[in-house]
Amino acid sequence: MLCVVEIEVWAAQGSTPREAGARMWVGAQEVRGTIGGGNLEYTALKVAREMLLSGEPRRERRIALGDSLGQCCGGAVTLRFSAREGFPPAATPAFELVLFGAGHVGKEVARILERLPWRLTWVDARPEMFPPAVAANVRVVIEEEPAWMADEAPAGAYFLVMTHSHALDLELVARVLRRGDFAWLGLIGSQTKAAKFKARLRARGFAEEQLARLVSPIGLFKGGKHPAEVAVSALAQVLQHAASTTAAPADSNVSGNLGDAS
Repeated sequence: MLCVVEIEVWAAQGSTPREAGARMWVGAQEVRGTIGGGNLEYTALKVAREMLLSGEPRRERRIALGDSLGQCCGGAVTLRFSAREGFPPAATPAFELVLFGAGHVGKEVARILERLPWRLTWVDARPEMFPPAVAANVRVVIEEEPAWMADEAPAGAYFLVMTHSHALDLELVARVLRRGDFAWLGLIGSQTKAAKFKARLRARGFAEEQLARLVSPIGLFKGGKHPAEVAVSALAQVLQHAASTTAAPADSNVSGNLGDAS
């Protein structure tokens, strides 16, 4: 009996929920990944489970995403079904975010990011602020003097600064700006906080080109001030920037509506 069936979007024409190369894996008791959900994925799951029972090693099927499938995408996909000995090893996340602050907004950021293919380093001085357990892609760092973490993060990392201390926020932002090899830097706060921070950084000798890389306020859209809304808005901006590194360039410095973390 087969252990796992791999389903790959081998070709995609027109409007489709996932691109060519998207994969999912189906076992007897577990499913990993997605090829887009909906009736397309439901149909693919049925085929994969038939193969698990029959032992058939491979299939290929073209599926039109029209009315007959109950979907209105209008495109078509060719799916390849292949027998595998087991699930693939977990992929190394392509992006890393360093989150300073485990307050209300920080917790919501972590809840969202732990479900995405990102690596999260989550830093705060207060152990009681962290949940008792975190996902495998989350590393919790409890550090009384966390500023050094801004220096130790890998090149190309994303940074979100939202601690309980404005003085610490300023030091973290300064350290990230000074190193220069980061992908994106966001600071929670109002327009007033952002202006004061930039004035203080300017007085420290930071150039305008450096200050232009600081995104504050953060958030892709203006929304409410509930912590979860703030987290969604901020991470939407982070994800937009990450997508722009593999697609057409996008402007990451879009102001939003954020209050201070607590």
